Amino acid sequence: MNTLLKILLTALAVFFLAAVLPGVAVENYISAITVALVIGLLNIFVRPIIVLFTLPATIFSLGLFLFVINAGIILLADKFVDGFMVVGFFDALIFSVLLSILRSFLVSLIKEEKTQ
Repeated sequence: MNTLLKILLTALAVFFLAAVLPGVAVENYISAITVALVIGLLNIFVRPIIVLFTLPATIFSLGLFLFVINAGIILLADKFVDGFMVVGFFDALIFSVLLSILRSFLVSLIKEEKTQ
């Protein structure tokens, strides 16, 4: 149940950010849920390999290169999901940073409600 809730919160964040950011578009709610699933799967299977191969760049940049990796994951999700479009790398970078912030905020709201 916890994983399903996080996927739905990510889909909500994707749908909201696509409405706000001009360089990102999502067609409908189904596409947003699909994007959330694809991003989750890419983060599980692809991201660790990329982080391993780019470890020197990540260490040299004091971790800032992880933002580039996240933007790459967003661009990969753009290629896999038909109803999701990101115009360019900079839009993917902004989208990934805002998605991380918004998702963390939404998850913290849910955790606060469960503790009360």
